[in-house]
Amino acid sequence: MLATTPPLRPTAHRIGTLAGHRDAVYALAGRPDSDRIFSGSADGMVVAWDSARPEADGELLARVENSVYALRELPGRGLLLLGHNFQGVQAIDLPSKTLAFATALPPVAIFDIVYSETRQRLYCALGDGTLAVLRGSDFRLEHLLRLSAKSLRCLALHEGRHELAVGSSDWKVYVLDLDSLQIKNSLSEATNSVFTLTYTPDGRHLLAAGRDAHLRRYDTTQDYALADSIVAHMYAINHLAFSGDGRYLASCSLDKSIKLWDPASLALLRVLDRARTAGHGTSVNKLVWPGNPHRLVSCSDDRSLAVWQVAVGSE
Repeated sequence: MLATTPPLRPTAHRIGTLAGHRDAVYALAGRPDSDRIFSGSADGMVVAWDSARPEADGELLARVENSVYALRELPGRGLLLLGHNFQGVQAIDLPSKTLAFATALPPVAIFDIVYSETRQRLYCALGDGTLAVLRGSDFRLEHLLRLSAKSLRCLALHEGRHELAVGSSDWKVYVLDLDSLQIKNSLSEATNSVFTLTYTPDGRHLLAAGRDAHLRRYDTTQDYALADSIVAHMYAINHLAFSGDGRYLASCSLDKSIKLWDPASLALLRVLDRARTAGHGTSVNKLVWPGNPHRLVSCSDDRSLAVWQVAVGSE
């Protein structure tokens, strides 16, 4: 249900820049209870940063041969998982900065990875339309499931619903049962590639966006019926991310902007771009909300990461 009163608009300002990559930065990983974040780039470098100290240098964790589009931290095991394009999945032991596991996959791009704690499985979205499922104990390959003739671009996992949502360049979203990997729903409202998916914190909705610049919200309690569809950006939407407290939804785009939305009403609250807030000058590719509930980090084709502080209800 839409909000009955307009939400308070936040302010946001850029508090730092994390620089050091030599090419476009495509991947970010982080979590609400830690200031530490990780970035992966077309330069093959995987770097750790302290988002609370943007003036500090990053720490190089790995240098690989090809681009890194996907990262996932497993804090309970002290591991950082990276999708090494055309090579497979590698797991870095963070305390020692050494390679703990490596699993070869089909020689294609790895666009996204998610990990199920309840099932101890890693799911990988591959550029040949295949979903790869790896065993969590040693990251050995268990299944290769072909879902599409086009690339699988993004994943969203909901443990409580026992479901995995998969966005594809065939313009569809597939909702799979986590145990059987059978397709439960196929959502076909998008008019181009689906680049990003996220469940709302309460699991009642799935949000999807991509190349057609629309933000769509599906009602999971009504068999994934389409609840809302808005034109959210001028060009492709690359990523969606909720703040740790669920107060804000952030989107970022090829149009060089970041937008903050009210999750209840999908009302636009704030635009972060070069003209208004000294934002990125090229495509913004990924977002993460680490540590402080209202600290946001973005990465871009401009080779940098930006650290933002959002002030609640300032206007």
